[in-house]
Amino acid sequence: MGWLTMPFASMGGHPTAKAYLDAQFTYTREVDGGSKGLRVLASSCPQNRTYYAATQVMTNGVGGEIFAIVCKVHWCPGSKTGEQFGYKDMEESMGPCEDGCPQSILDLLTPTDNGHAQDWRRRCRARLERRTRKIEDGDRIRLETPLEFVDGHTGSEFIVEKRGRRVSFRDPETCQRYRITGFRDRAWQLVPVTKVHKTIFA
Repeated sequence: MGWLTMPFASMGGHPTAKAYLDAQFTYTREVDGGSKGLRVLASSCPQNRTYYAATQVMTNGVGGEIFAIVCKVHWCPGSKTGEQFGYKDMEESMGPCEDGCPQSILDLLTPTDNGHAQDWRRRCRARLERRTRKIEDGDRIRLETPLEFVDGHTGSEFIVEKRGRRVSFRDPETCQRYRITGFRDRAWQLVPVTKVHKTIFA
């Protein structure tokens, strides 16, 4: 499905992308003497950017399979063309590129044999694992993919420097400090550092 855009006035009174999409994906339709539909069990849409939902298939009021819906979200209050809100919806079986689904939603999904959905779930869990890894002041890290900075320097190994909540990365050779955008989402590993202990003479 392509993008569907609209002004805020067409959102049916829903104040956020999450509220609107929750309503869109929760419905019941009469089919052949029975009913079929969907029910959103849990959803997330931080900063109106990407929507993730655990959605249950409902048949005659009975819940069945629970799968993920992912929506790219366009949120532009100042749009001059009236396209203040828009979305493009996908099911996990389509293998979305967006893989920031929260753990709480992933845990609700029922098992699937779909390869694209399985791969998407693995990518989401791998990203969650990367984001929860701890780094300490003085750690030496190696990025899987070297980065090129605006000063022309390209590097993959850095020393972590933490000052309160601020984190910077110092090149071990040039001692130049850098900020790495989206560090938590990048693939990296700790580099073992040999620590030298002082010898104390009696």
